[in-house]
Amino acid sequence: MALGCGQGARLCGRARLGRPALKRRAPAAGSLARPYAAGGGEAASGEALLEVCRRRHFLRGGAEPRPWRAYLSGCPPGFGPLGVALRGNLAAQWWEAVAAFREQVFAADAPLHGPAGPGAPLAGDDLRLVPSETLREALRGGGREPGGPSAEEVLGAAGLLRESLLPGALAQYVNCLELVNKRLPCGLAQIGVCFHSIPESEQYNENLSRIGERTTSSLVWFSSARTAGQWLDYWLRQRLQWWRKFAIGPSNFSSSDFQDEEGRRGFNLCYDFPWGKEAIETLINLGDTELLQMYPEDRSKLLGRDGRKNVIPHVLSVSGNLDRGTLAYLFDSLQLVENPLMKKKNSQRKVLKLHPCLAPIKVALDVGKGPTTELRQVCQGLFNELSENRISVWPGYLETMQISLEQLYTKYDEMSVLFTVLITDATLENGVVQLRSRDTTMKEMMHISRLKDFLTKLTVVNRTTQESANCTLPQQEGVCCSQ
Repeated sequence: MALGCGQGARLCGRARLGRPALKRRAPAAGSLARPYAAGGGEAASGEALLEVCRRRHFLRGGAEPRPWRAYLSGCPPGFGPLGVALRGNLAAQWWEAVAAFREQVFAADAPLHGPAGPGAPLAGDDLRLVPSETLREALRGGGREPGGPSAEEVLGAAGLLRESLLPGALAQYVNCLELVNKRLPCGLAQIGVCFHSIPESEQYNENLSRIGERTTSSLVWFSSARTAGQWLDYWLRQRLQWWRKFAIGPSNFSSSDFQDEEGRRGFNLCYDFPWGKEAIETLINLGDTELLQMYPEDRSKLLGRDGRKNVIPHVLSVSGNLDRGTLAYLFDSLQLVENPLMKKKNSQRKVLKLHPCLAPIKVALDVGKGPTTELRQVCQGLFNELSENRISVWPGYLETMQISLEQLYTKYDEMSVLFTVLITDATLENGVVQLRSRDTTMKEMMHISRLKDFLTKLTVVNRTTQESANCTLPQQEGVCCSQ
């Protein structure tokens, strides 16, 4: 049976913790099948999620509460410390799936702003970066001296803020082609911040800036026209499988096809939010138009080898919104489950059951009954050991406010902490710690010497599972799908 925990009277962190009467075997290191994925709990509402995410610093709060459309439209700042860590884990998983374990995919980079392209209008609709003093002088009529630059000329000479990562990748296509000895297909991957204008319909406060930002993931894939359609279908299946892999409700991630104004084929990958579907990633076959426009002088350097033929490749763009994807996983993870510690009927607790690969914090260390100084020394040593093994740890033992164990577990469940480790006087006597699981709420007794290996194996299993998922799709005729 599960080890019980008293309410109210038993204080964690600086007070009493009753010793368990029974021991229970720890779950196997590879037991990563999340029990809640089969329907363990009812999904909570959007308002409930907002309240939890603000309280636990996944989203930034502030004096004025923000509605969901403010976060979706990219009004900065949006994420709090844990939200930034969650998005960072999501970006790391994207990089491993798209670039790190694939041949012919290379990292790209591009400046946040640059000069306007040749033939661009003096003052178009692009987002431009202008020093305030320069603009102020231009609006005054060219400054003190007659014949100074007009506001339109100042804007025309200003640098452009990037609205997409695609142009930066196209500018590095020739270098990429040389790295692969001109053999197609090949690709360039990048993650970075892009800027965009926020429509008035999405403004929730007239005092906010109309410039939004989003963290964008981009894979630009160059292939021959002969295989471009097959590669688009391949990446569609690969990306949809990837988004569903980390979800409690995989069916909430779906795809829909479209054609742009030029008749080019593409797909949107969407998440079904409570108010409707929102696109989190877009895949489209852009043809060769963008490449030809980027290199108008010498087309011969665009030629890549498709078998024995030299061809100008088609460009497949796979562009994702990692901010919106992070919000999708927050919605996916929030569960209302029965609280076994409460005597009231129909009592529920909120738990953010993020996938172990995405959870910002894997382990929380806290102290129970015993000499405070010695227990904190043990926690500090354990913190260093786990951190050195790339396991993220929350130092709860540094907290001085006394709270009950029930409140402590509620806090860590809402922070999506996978395991809570309690260090007590029993640890000083015989080296035994108490390990509590977020997903099962079970409390297990484990010797402190086994803790690092146990948690490291979980991390390794997760990483191995993710890597193996990257090569599950079959090879298509005429298309190389090797990793």
